Amino acid sequence: MKWDKSAEKAITQIKEKNYTQLVKKLGYDGEVLLVGINYSTKTKKHSCVIKNFR
Repeated sequence: MKWDKSAEKAITQIKEKNYTQLVKKLGYDGEVLLVGINYSTKTKKHSCVIKNFR
């Protein structure tokens, strides 16, 4: 989750920090849903991006 950035930036962070490797270490080898969420403090609204990742 990001504040005043973008939901896409949250997805980028997940990929850059290899958070998906944790799931693989636990033995899962299927598709993973990456969910990036942003909250705008100006508009008080959320935005969300969901992507498949293998």
